[in-house]
Amino acid sequence: MKKTLIVGASPNRTRFAYLAVTMLLEYGHPIVPIGIKRGEIAGHGIVDIRERPIIQNIDTITLYLNPQNQERWHDYLISLKPARIIFNPGTENNKFALKAQSAEIETIEACTLVMLRADTY
Repeated sequence: MKKTLIVGASPNRTRFAYLAVTMLLEYGHPIVPIGIKRGEIAGHGIVDIRERPIIQNIDTITLYLNPQNQERWHDYLISLKPARIIFNPGTENNKFALKAQSAEIETIEACTLVMLRADTY
């Protein structure tokens, strides 16, 4: 299964990032929720992105931050060396995508929730 970093995680049950965490777990994917909001989701503590923790073996980063809030994290997220970054609706960012692609990271504009349901994750 693909270890996924959920960027922009929030303990707010109405947020898509929260739904992504719970659905990824439901589908058996190991996850690391990361963001600036404190709390936990389904027993997983939200890691503080401001600390720029080293997280090993990330296959996928799924973004739930708008482009303006992504910029300060570009280099950090690329340094984690994921195989791919999913830009969920509202997070599309050509500048970041090009930067990731130049680091040989696949970029996808898609919805993680739909990908899971369609078995294309």
